Amino acid sequence: MMLLSSRVKGIQDSITMKLNEKAIALGEEGKPVYNLSGGQLPIKPPAEFMEKIHHELNFLKSYQYAPVAGFPVLRKKFMKHIATQRKISLELLESEFDCIISNGSKHSIYNSLGALLDPGDEVVLFAPYWVSYPEMIKFWGGQAVVIRSNVYDAFVPAFEDLERAMTPRTKVIILNSPNNPSGVHYSDKWMKEFVEFLHRHPDVIVISDEVYSELNYFDPAPTYFYQHDQELLKRTVIVHSISKSLASTGLRVGYAIAPKNAVTAMSRIQGQTTSGASSLIQRSLIDVDLLATEHFLTPVKTHLRKNASLLREKFREGNLSHCWYQSLSAFYFLLDFSRAPMFERFSQIEGDHSVAITEEILQMEGIVMVPGTDFGVPNSARLTLTIEEVPFAEAISKLVKYLNRSK
Repeated sequence: MMLLSSRVKGIQDSITMKLNEKAIALGEEGKPVYNLSGGQLPIKPPAEFMEKIHHELNFLKSYQYAPVAGFPVLRKKFMKHIATQRKISLELLESEFDCIISNGSKHSIYNSLGALLDPGDEVVLFAPYWVSYPEMIKFWGGQAVVIRSNVYDAFVPAFEDLERAMTPRTKVIILNSPNNPSGVHYSDKWMKEFVEFLHRHPDVIVISDEVYSELNYFDPAPTYFYQHDQELLKRTVIVHSISKSLASTGLRVGYAIAPKNAVTAMSRIQGQTTSGASSLIQRSLIDVDLLATEHFLTPVKTHLRKNASLLREKFREGNLSHCWYQSLSAFYFLLDFSRAPMFERFSQIEGDHSVAITEEILQMEGIVMVPGTDFGVPNSARLTLTIEEVPFAEAISKLVKYLNRSK
């Protein structure tokens, strides 16, 4: 066996990818499986986008290297899209900021951390957090500092806890709203308080992960702190992608908008590792109307809203209302097992039983969910709202019966 580096030995596998593969394998074996682990829409991208891809297949340049940071015309298009959606100054973005296109938003965040962190720098995460954040921070030599939240507050972090976590080594805060895995987005009031917090800490940089920003299915829609003070853009990295809004997770196109010096640094990292994102997909996106996604996503939002409401009703009927909170956006709901009758069997032993519980649910009910362990929330699991309404209702009915088993 080859001798591996200590760096790679410390990196965990992505639990979400592993579970999705397990669900597919069980289904191929003919076993009834309700896959509530997925983080993608089970639909094709918009017809206009698919037609553009088909059209670009005829051109030689669609198969050749793209510029490392992406085609300039598409980078400008993404900046204009964000300026329009967030109602911020396009003139400001074009004069002081730049955009880099990467191989998905995960790649954009990885490059951002590489451009910003020195060994020992601290990065504040709000739990629940996306599973890859701690591993990427660790890889670049940073230290993750976790701010906890709970279901009682619908997983919204408290500023008192954030203030206590600040140290001279705090370099970055990663803000993920709408949030994966909780399916909530932080209120406009919270964002205004965050502005005041950032004024008190003028050296802190924010990576704002906004990949689900167009997927709110209950009002009000998400807003962001820099909309209340555009000067804060000068210490912000906005991360977005086409993965969710265009139902294109597998096409791997994400982007980051940040001050020009940060984008230059991210481009250097990308140039020495992956090079540019797919030239075919980039060229196909140049003439796609990104604002038309609002129409494309309307039935998607209706479906998510129906499943979110169905979940509420099933929990109410099963006397589990105390385990429920209102999800607002993205695809997810984070289930807290510790408040259900079934948890009595596990509560005798301290610790996180997320993996054991989700394994038991899979074996007993055929339901695949993602353990909350890697999201930073013990004794919980993430479930997705994306599957069709009938199998979703069946799965939740089975889940409610399981949650009410005390023996």
